[in-house]
Amino acid sequence: MSRELALTPLLAGDPVRLDAVVSSPEALLDAAGLAGLARPGTLPLAPGLALIHALTGGTAALAVRWIRLARPSPLAPGGQPVAAAVVLTSPLAEGGRALRLVSRLRAGLRDAALVERALAAASRDELVRALAPLDADAGESPLAPDDLFALLGSGAAGLERGEAQRRLAACGPNRLERVRRRPLALRFLEQLVSFFAALLWAGGALAFLAGMRELGWAIFAVILINGVFSFFQEYRAERAIEALQQLLPHEITALRGGAAWRVPAADLVPGDVVSLEEGDQVPADAQLIAAEGLRVDQSALTGESHAVWKLPVTANAREHVPRLERHELVFAGTGVVVGSATCVVTATAMATEIGDVARLTQTVPEEPSPLQREMGRVTRIVTVLAVSFGAGFFLLGVATGVLSLADGFVFALGVVVANVPEGLLPTLTLALALAVQRMARAGSLIKRLSAVEALGATTVICTDKTGTLTEGRMAMRALWVGGGVRGAEALAPDAPDDVRELLAAAVLASQATLEHGDPTEVALVVAAHAAGIEAAALRGVHELRAAHPFDSFRKRMTLLRGAAGGTVAYVKGAPKETLALCDTARWGGTTVALTEELRRALLAGHDRLAADGLRLLAVASRRVPAALAGAGAEAIERELTLLGLVALWDPPRPEVAGAVALCRRAGIRVVIVTGDYGLTAAAIARRIGLPVEKVVTGDEVSRMAPDALRALCREPGLLFARTSPAHKLAIVGALRALGEVVAVTGDGVNDAPALKAATVGVAMGRRGTEVAKEAAEMVITDDNFASIVTAVRQGRAIYANMGKFVTYIFASNVPELVPFLAFVLLGIPLPLTVMQILAVDLGTDLLPALALGAEPPEPDVMDRPPRARDERLLGAARLARAYGFLGVVEAALSLAAFFWTYRVAGWRPGRPMDAAGPLYRRATTMTLAGIVAAQVGNAFACRTDRESVFRVGLAANRLVLVGIAAEVAVLGALILLPPLAWVFGLAPLAFAEWWILLLFPPAVLLLEEARKGVARWATRP
Repeated sequence: MSRELALTPLLAGDPVRLDAVVSSPEALLDAAGLAGLARPGTLPLAPGLALIHALTGGTAALAVRWIRLARPSPLAPGGQPVAAAVVLTSPLAEGGRALRLVSRLRAGLRDAALVERALAAASRDELVRALAPLDADAGESPLAPDDLFALLGSGAAGLERGEAQRRLAACGPNRLERVRRRPLALRFLEQLVSFFAALLWAGGALAFLAGMRELGWAIFAVILINGVFSFFQEYRAERAIEALQQLLPHEITALRGGAAWRVPAADLVPGDVVSLEEGDQVPADAQLIAAEGLRVDQSALTGESHAVWKLPVTANAREHVPRLERHELVFAGTGVVVGSATCVVTATAMATEIGDVARLTQTVPEEPSPLQREMGRVTRIVTVLAVSFGAGFFLLGVATGVLSLADGFVFALGVVVANVPEGLLPTLTLALALAVQRMARAGSLIKRLSAVEALGATTVICTDKTGTLTEGRMAMRALWVGGGVRGAEALAPDAPDDVRELLAAAVLASQATLEHGDPTEVALVVAAHAAGIEAAALRGVHELRAAHPFDSFRKRMTLLRGAAGGTVAYVKGAPKETLALCDTARWGGTTVALTEELRRALLAGHDRLAADGLRLLAVASRRVPAALAGAGAEAIERELTLLGLVALWDPPRPEVAGAVALCRRAGIRVVIVTGDYGLTAAAIARRIGLPVEKVVTGDEVSRMAPDALRALCREPGLLFARTSPAHKLAIVGALRALGEVVAVTGDGVNDAPALKAATVGVAMGRRGTEVAKEAAEMVITDDNFASIVTAVRQGRAIYANMGKFVTYIFASNVPELVPFLAFVLLGIPLPLTVMQILAVDLGTDLLPALALGAEPPEPDVMDRPPRARDERLLGAARLARAYGFLGVVEAALSLAAFFWTYRVAGWRPGRPMDAAGPLYRRATTMTLAGIVAAQVGNAFACRTDRESVFRVGLAANRLVLVGIAAEVAVLGALILLPPLAWVFGLAPLAFAEWWILLLFPPAVLLLEEARKGVARWATRP
């Protein structure tokens, strides 16, 4: 998770040789030109080599200087002479990274040959080459508390209050910062000056210049409506930083000058000594000085649900351990489950692990969704068409003398408005909003509307394992007892005696209950309960007398309980380590010597179960002699009797296998990206039907160049294990660079960067942190992978429906445009006004289009591969259907209605036509009503692309019927209500004219059915 930490880039200049004799670290700093720094701390790195760490004020960069001494000087602790020193200077805010660098230096500089090469280096380049192995090896040697205090300029009594205040002024408050983003107001204004909006602004201004105030205000209203919709479509809740901040406590107990004080967590600085108690949130990254039975919930950072044991540095602590698994470290934002501890703060604010998450989450670039890219393309197409037609008709009208220059501008404005589908964006947004409501009822909460369609385009799902593919709880899978493996079916009230003996010992080696405690221990108690063993009653008889908690070196824990005639130690832990302490075993109801043959049989059983990805625990016991009362763990955990092995697992959700099969059928890759071990994750993958051909660890991802990672991501059957947030982010980035549409699941703070970088981030609603939910576009309330697949199905249906209502909306553009063409070429009155065009686009068309967006998914929607990357919402075929056929039919019908109105009033070809008055208003009303009537038939026709609409049923989508009824009602209101009729220039129609209009819907529908029939016949096999 932490930012990459390399030594060689921090080397500041060539090695320095000092001829002067220096007697102290301060004198060395003075001689090297580094005077004025805080009192340095020192510690030995290797024979003859010391490290000097000086904290600086301000924001000076972390730097490393290599200094050789002409004569050995007593610089190391205890006055030991050294021939060279590594001087590390770091600002207080970078203290945590500096300590990690010291740990790496101590681990790497044990290599005498490497030290010799470094001491011989005469230039920075030579020094970089000599120290390069330290960057290749990520081992870190844990620092003892005394070394830590020396490097941080602190002590067991904590900082003096004045020093704490000075450091707070230097490094700032312990608070997560917000990365500067464009203000929301500016982002909203960008929507109002887009290419599409600029076109309409110009049109509105021309309308005002021409004295058409109502039209101008109407166009400006369209701009505002579209701007609001676009803004909310782009806007994503940016409260992730606030959610992260909520993980930190408000107050904490800190030692200042040896006295305990409750101080604001925001006032903590590196070097502060802090006390932690059960229930506390850890306020900053820190290293333990002392701990008593401390277990910490790190799930917010790691995603793993079980609490982890924490303890101070031990002499045999391992070096090559991932940072989040280090037992001596605690991290900001994690919680103390049980126990207490004293620790020294090593990093605060944005220098913490959670600060890295905050930085990554806020700086991940937001790429447009497939829908946003497609809508940008549609906007460009529409703009080019609108401007081209407007300019063309303007030139044609002026050149032929039909229009004056001023009238030409107004006319061109009408042409532009006719070609711009003003209702498309509101329709699209409302259709997506309705889909969001439907998905919410199914348990999927969508936060960004465009995520609905993006789900339908998904080609890869990167999913966590724990709790998403699995149930998120530990359960007993099998037992090795009495020489053989028994399945979970052995957990019954009539279980054999050896099974009951093993389960009883497992309960007595645990402290959890049926509902509370460590998940592993809860699983043991649940298994015993199934076999008729009640934990509370059993523990009541065998009271707890002492405990030796788990630690990473022993890899086991022991509880001492009272028994008849004495004390019994109950031990559970890692099988191989525990088995090494056993000299007998329970076998067939008797205690037998643990011979080499029996050990081999035990290990063979262990390996069979481990190969299945199960978590194994050995359970053993011994009667403790009175002489060992009060003895330590090492004395008690000897001469044990092995009772058996228990195999635990987090079982896969029963519905996941079907969902994975559905994904594979739909051409969607499912890639597990987990922080768990590869063997465990691969076993779960096999059980849910997900083939695994290659397991890649997070460390391997770290070492890959971007090109290599992209090449890897093309391979099938990948599983990524032991990954950090940075690894997940890199994997998602590589997949997106390949053109994949990536959905990512997550629940922890550690998942937030990848959730935000994904095309669609999917957070878990039940166990997910608020940080993950804020970073995601979608939250599934049941934490179930199958719900994601259901959402993908809905997304595919939405995209198909978008094509239907886009065809419907664009088809009406032609009958809106042709009247202007007839006006110029035929010299007739304008058959349709600009206000009437807006009445169609923003009034009558809206509800039928929405109804088309609610068409149910087709049965085979998940039997097809994801749509091609070059498939367009407004492609050539759809344009040809909308403009070249449906639009032409509607234009012919609506113009026929216009001319028919004049005809029945006595007009004949060749005679002038009234351009004002009641007849003209009635004729334009017939044009408008003709378009609306034709769109009624078009609404039915657009429900299918190729199949006959009669096969799916005219009334199958009742919302279409409701939309058509609303469309007719809006038309009636426009015509019959005097205020609306006056604004839109309409007049009431005669009964006979309404009868004529009733012929238009079936005409459009039947002609389109004929076209579909021809298309099916032409493409038959």
